[in-house]
Amino acid sequence: MKKGAVSEWVPLEEIVPADVFKSEVMIWARRIGVMPKEIHICPMKRKWASCSSSGRLTFNTELLHQSADFRAEVIVHELLHLKIPNHGPLFRALTRAYLARWRNR
Repeated sequence: MKKGAVSEWVPLEEIVPADVFKSEVMIWARRIGVMPKEIHICPMKRKWASCSSSGRLTFNTELLHQSADFRAEVIVHELLHLKIPNHGPLFRALTRAYLARWRNR
């Protein structure tokens, strides 16, 4: 996990099961119009997630303890890397657009 990352922890009884989390990823993938080749969840020391050039998404197990809003931010960020490999203006604009629509539903 990145140093200084701020997020809200959820109570133990609200931890999202891995299969539910993977379903969240696939729902977002359909919205964005991408298809990850693989989705993995494993412990990571310094990151919330990563996206490989081959289409493999890896998410930190600690993400299952985070709020739905924070999970959505990380999921959308990684899925958009399947379309746009950098963090340029288009990437940032699409991130804001997808998350704004989700929050305003």
